[in-house]
Amino acid sequence: MEIQTLHKIENKILKKSGIDFIRIGFALFFVIGVLTYTFVHNDGISNNLFLAVAALIGAYMAMNIGANDVANNVGPAVGSKAITMGGAILLAAVFEASGALIAGGEVVKTIKKGIIDIAAFGGNPDPFIWAMMAALLAAALWLNFATAMKAPVSTTHSIVGGVMGAGIAAAGFSIVSWATMAKIAASWVISPLLGGIIAAAFLYAIKKSILFQEDKITAAKKYVPIFVALMSWAFVTYLVLKGLKKIWPSVVEFLNALPLITLEVTKKPSFLTALIIGAVVALAIYLLLRSKYHYKTELQNSKKAVNALFNIPLIFAAALLSFAHGANDVANAIGPLAAINDAIINGGISSKASIPLWVMGVGALGIALGLGLYGPKLIRTVGSEITELDQIRAFSIAMAASITVIIASQLGLPVSSTHIAIGGVFGVGFLREYLQNSKPKEVITVDKEFLANEKSSLEKLKDELKACKKKDEKSLEDYKKIVELYKKIEKEEKLIKATKKQIKRVEKIEYVKRDAIKKIVAAWIITVPAAAILSAVLFFTIRGIML
Repeated sequence: MEIQTLHKIENKILKKSGIDFIRIGFALFFVIGVLTYTFVHNDGISNNLFLAVAALIGAYMAMNIGANDVANNVGPAVGSKAITMGGAILLAAVFEASGALIAGGEVVKTIKKGIIDIAAFGGNPDPFIWAMMAALLAAALWLNFATAMKAPVSTTHSIVGGVMGAGIAAAGFSIVSWATMAKIAASWVISPLLGGIIAAAFLYAIKKSILFQEDKITAAKKYVPIFVALMSWAFVTYLVLKGLKKIWPSVVEFLNALPLITLEVTKKPSFLTALIIGAVVALAIYLLLRSKYHYKTELQNSKKAVNALFNIPLIFAAALLSFAHGANDVANAIGPLAAINDAIINGGISSKASIPLWVMGVGALGIALGLGLYGPKLIRTVGSEITELDQIRAFSIAMAASITVIIASQLGLPVSSTHIAIGGVFGVGFLREYLQNSKPKEVITVDKEFLANEKSSLEKLKDELKACKKKDEKSLEDYKKIVELYKKIEKEEKLIKATKKQIKRVEKIEYVKRDAIKKIVAAWIITVPAAAILSAVLFFTIRGIML
C-alpha cells in the first residue's frame, strides 16, 4: 500500500511538473517571439536591440497583468458557478484583447498619473529610458511574486511604485510629486471601502426585496428586472466613459446618422451623455425582462431558482468589465514601453507618447496568454477562497465595481479596480456574517439554558461521587456506583464542552477568511514601496551595465 501511495504521489508530481513546463514553454515562446519581431520590425533604428529587450519586458509585464489583474473581472462569476473556469478565461481573453485593440487609447501619458517630473531628466533620454525599463521590469516581477502568493494586487500601483523608485534613483526624491502619491495612498482605503459598502448595500437590497419574502417567485418577477436594469445602466455608463474614448467620434457619427438623434461631436463622451445612453439601454432591458418573467411559470419558490436568474447578467458583467479593463488599464500598463519606444525613435522625452499598434498588440496578446496560463490561481482566490459566493453575491460585487468607478471618477477620487472588486468580496462576506450573527439569538438563549442545567447536573454528580468516596466501608454496589458516576461525569463534561463550542460558533460565524484578508491587505500596503525599491535597484543595475 505504501509503495502504491508513493507511486500515486510521484505521478501527480510528474503531471504537475509537466504542466508547469508547458506553461513556461508557451510563455518563453511568446516573449522570445516579441523580442525577435521588435528587433526585426525596427531594424535600422539606433538602439533597436534595447527597444527589443524593452518589448520583451513589456510582454512579460502583460502576461503578469493577465495572471493577476483580470481575475477581479471574472473571479466572482466563476466562484458563483455562473460560468466555468474555461469559459471565463476564454471570455476574458477575447474581451480584454478587444478592449485594448478596439478602444485602447492612441496616446498614453509617459509618466503614469504624473508622479514624477520628467523635466528632472534634463532632456537626456538615456536615464529616462533606463528608468522606464526598470519601472516596467520591477512592476512585472512584483506582480509575478504576488500571483505566486495568490494575492490580487493593483497593476496601476505596481507601475506607480516602479516609476517612483526609478525616478528617485535617477534624479533624487525631489522628482516625485508627493501630493499625487498621497492621493494614491488614500485609494488603499477609499477603493475597498466604497466597493464593500456598495456591494453590501445591493446584496442587502436583493435579500430584503426577494430572498426574505415568503413568495420569492412574485418578488423575483417584480424586482429582478429592476436590479438587472440598474446593472445595465451602471455598466453601459461605465463602458461609455471608460471604454469608448478612442472610438467615440465614430460612435457619434453613427448615432447622428439615425433619425431624431443629434449629438455634438466631442473627443470623449461627457458624463451626462453616458448616463443618458445607459438609461435608454436600461429601460429597454427592463421592459424586455419584465415581459419575459411575466409569462415564466416554471420558477420554483427557492433561493436557488432566484440565483439562476442572475447567471446571464453576470456573464455580461464579466465581459463588459474585461472590455473596459482592456481599454484602460492595458494602455496604462504598457505606458513605459510606449515611452521607451517614443524616446528611442524621436531621441527625446515627451510627456505623452503615441502607442503603436505593435505595442498595443503586445499588451493585448500578453494579457490573454497570461490569463490562460496562470490566471486560474487568482480567479479561484477571488471567486472562492476569500468568501463563498453565489450568483446574487457575485452580482452585487459586479455592481460595486462599475458604480464605484463612476462615482470616484466624477468626484476625482483615486481608486483601484482591484481594490474595489476585492472590497466588494469582503463587503458581501461581512454582511453575511452580520445577518447570520443577528439571527440565532433565540438559539443561543436555549443553548445557554441547556448549558446551565447540564452544569447543575454535573455538580450534583460530583457531590454524589464525593459522598460515595467518603464511606469508610464500601460494598461492591458502592464501587459499581462510583464507576458509573465517573462515566456519567465524563459524559456530562463532554456534553458541556460541545455545547460551549456550539455557542461560540453560533455567536461568531466567520464567512470571510481572516488569513486571506491579512495576506491581501499586506500585499496592497507594500505594493508601491516594494516595486519602488526593486525598480531603484534595477535602475542602478541597468545604468551600471550601460555606462
